[in-house]
Parts: sequence; structure tokens; C-alpha cells
Amino acid sequence: MDFELTEKQKRIQETAAEFVKSELEPIAAELDRTKNREKLLAVLKKLAGLGFMGITIDPKYGGTGAETVSFSLVMTEIGRACASTGVTSSVTNMVAEVIQGMGTEQLREKYIPPLCSGEFAAGGFALTETVAGSDPAAMRMSAVLDGDHWVLDGQKIFISSAEFAGVFVVWAVTDKEARKGRGISAFLVEPSFPGFRVGQVEKKLGQLASPTNEVIFDKCRVPKENLLGVQNDGFRIAASELAGGRIGIGSMAMGVGLAAMDFAAKYAKEAQGKRTSADSQGIRSMIAENYTRLAGARLLLLRAASLKDQKKFYAKEASMAKVFATESANKACHDALQIVGEYGYTRGCPTERFYRDARVTSIYEGTSEIQRLIIARELLR
Repeated sequence: MDFELTEKQKRIQETAAEFVKSELEPIAAELDRTKNREKLLAVLKKLAGLGFMGITIDPKYGGTGAETVSFSLVMTEIGRACASTGVTSSVTNMVAEVIQGMGTEQLREKYIPPLCSGEFAAGGFALTETVAGSDPAAMRMSAVLDGDHWVLDGQKIFISSAEFAGVFVVWAVTDKEARKGRGISAFLVEPSFPGFRVGQVEKKLGQLASPTNEVIFDKCRVPKENLLGVQNDGFRIAASELAGGRIGIGSMAMGVGLAAMDFAAKYAKEAQGKRTSADSQGIRSMIAENYTRLAGARLLLLRAASLKDQKKFYAKEASMAKVFATESANKACHDALQIVGEYGYTRGCPTERFYRDARVTSIYEGTSEIQRLIIARELLR
């Protein structure tokens, strides 16, 4: 079994690491503190210029044409500095993949190049509703065909990047009589379409530079040709794309955890002379355990990514990777703050931001509880 990265993958990882060190890390704390939209959009534009908004997308649509393994590597490097930027990048890549995989050639040519080039600052993934979070099959938003347009009615919540996304993948019920989950379709919606409106922004614990909004569809008229895939087959599309998205979120979370432990280990080493031998032994144990867990998370993530690249079934492995990586990241951030102590709890210390940013990674794109249900279902199938 070959665990070595290819030369192309190494170059992509190095490019991402260099960009993060020079461009993103210096402003990450400011983005969190001020939510400076201008600076965030500038960073996203630069990421697009590096090819990181369409990593697995065919170059004929403006993408990089790399593998999911490279996507995972890039998301980890971005996560080391700024989870707000990371989630925006991950979701945008996922939206571009949905369009490439399920859209007509006309839709691909219209919407993918602007996502990859940065003309669209981001893509939106509009699935969650008030009554349909962990169970998206329970959604109530409706879509009715009226001549040459679909008319969408309802609302979505917790939509990342909604305030500046250039296109949204939106799910709605198109057959109310169908069995649960069977009558759902997916659409591409532009923010300029009549009846589309971005609602209130959520006040969150972490990832503060990334806006999360309610999105309202009030008789929103969507061209008939903007249906993705086959009518009433949207739930399958969502399930498939969420599996890929879990690799991105898990990779980003691992980056946050690694950054937290890097800071804590450096802090502990510099302060070692001030601690008793017992304290030192306990801290060394925490450092060793967390780096070991994060190394295991990396292997799970790359395994899931590799299976996806081979076009093999990878849903179980993606769920295993996501639950282990995000929970390992949360533990790493918890322990890093514990190692640093009271200073780690203050706004001036990076561990405070890492701690807040990591928490949601075990919730969005499928909670840890949902991941365990998926894993068990596949194991017992």
C-alpha cells in the first residue's frame, strides 16, 4: 500500500501552505474579530486564482482537474489558519462538483467557470430547513412547474455564504404524494431570480467571518432548464454530495486541531521550565495523544478521498473520517486550551478562536450522531 503523495499533490499542498502562511494567517484573527467582508472576499478571490475553488473540476470549465486527495490536503492547510475561509472554500467546491456531476452541459458552461474563477465569490448549498436538518427528507419547501419556470416556495436556514454566493443548489419537494425522500428535486438558483431573498444573519459561536443566513423563496421563479439531474431524484444527489462534503469539512477540522496543538506544544515547550515534572508528564501525554488521533484522522480522510477518486463506494468511509476527524479536532482544541491555561481562554490567544471554530464541525454537513447511524447502517447491511 502506497502512502506517498504524488508530485502534483505535494505541489498543491505546498502552494496551499505557502498561501496560508503569507496571506491568510496574518489576517485570520482580524477576520474573526471584525467580520471584514472586503478582506474575506479578497482572500476568496486569491484562492480562486490558485485554482482552489474548483480543485476537482475539469479544466475545460476552469477547474484544476486534481483529485479529491488534493482537495483534502488544501482544506487542511486552509483550516490551519481560518475555518471561516475553509468552510466557504469547501462548500463552493461541493457546489461546483454537484453542477459538474448532475447539470446539463449548458448549466455547466454557465455556472461552473464563474465559481472557479472567483467571479462568483462562493456557491451556496441550500438544503437545511427548520424541520429538516439531520433528516433532509422531511423538507417542506415546494416547487411547482408553471410553464417554462419552476415556482419555489419556502425557506432554508443556516446557509453558508448566502450573502455573497453567486449561485445556489436548492432542494424542494416536487411530488408531495411520493414516499418520503422520493419526491425531492434539485435546482440551480441565482440571487437575481424574482422571489429570492436573503434573510437574517445568524449570531454564531464560531467561524464568525463566514456569514450564515436564512434564505427565503417567495414564489421564486426558476427557469425550467435549471433543474439538476432528473425530477424527483434530488435526495439521492444530496446524499451523494454530502458524502464528498464530509471529506472537506473533516479535513478542515483536522487543520484547526493541528493548528491548536502546534500552538499549545510550542507554548508548553517555552514554558517547560516553570512547571513541575508531574505537570510536564501530563502535558506531554496530552500532546502525544492528540497528535496521534489527528494522524489517524488524516489516514481516514485520505482513505475516503482515495476511494472517491477511484469511483468506489465511499459513504461509510467518509462518515468514519468526518466523525473521527471533527471529534479529534474538538478534543485537540479543548486540550490545547487546557495546556495554555488562562491565557488560552482570552481573545488575544489563538486557542480561543480555534476552540470556537472547531465546535460546529461535528454538527454541520451531518452531525456526529448521523455519521454513526450511516456507519452502522452500512456495516449491518
